[in-house]
Amino acid sequence: MREFGPNPNEAFPNRNLPRLCYIKNVIKNPNIIVGDYTYYDDDEGAENFEKHVTHHYDFNGDKLIIGKFCAIAKGVEFIMNGANHRMASATTYPFNIFGNGWEKATPAPSDLPLKGDTVVGNDVWFGQNVTVLPGVHIGDGAIVGANSVVSKDVPPYCIVGGNPAKIIRKRFDDVTVAFLLRLKWWDWSAEKIFSNLEILCSGDISQIKKLM
Repeated sequence: MREFGPNPNEAFPNRNLPRLCYIKNVIKNPNIIVGDYTYYDDDEGAENFEKHVTHHYDFNGDKLIIGKFCAIAKGVEFIMNGANHRMASATTYPFNIFGNGWEKATPAPSDLPLKGDTVVGNDVWFGQNVTVLPGVHIGDGAIVGANSVVSKDVPPYCIVGGNPAKIIRKRFDDVTVAFLLRLKWWDWSAEKIFSNLEILCSGDISQIKKLM
């Protein structure tokens, strides 16, 4: 049977690049959901991606959902809802976690600013050392610049950067973005992607628009 590119079910699809890992094949937490071909790059052990999803506690039930074909550079960290403290009271200090009677001040879930699931679309590129805060949604085709702190939603096909991350520019005009969101090339079969690689990787958008 002919193969059309790397096997998405292998953790390390290129043995010459052991720092690159298809992370869906190494994560164990059921509340982290990652699509095919999304990789993490880390020379200290890309299989340790879960260590970069912090404050992710079962009792909150929040999920980290990442689409297909995302590129996640070294040092990227997803901070989940467990990092939040109550903010409406006189103090934000989490007395209850230290016990010894202080647990009487345990906050109710409604006291905490829970922001829901963190969702990353498809074909998103993260530069090094990006921090993503709880509940953020990042659209398909977005690019997040190195060392950014993403505290708000990022629209599809936008480039963002800074702390807090702000839109630097759109990658394409609105008509082209709408077309790419309809195209959804990341949902194609491996064979169809293989057959159209040169066009997908081309800067000639007119050729890409012929793929529908």
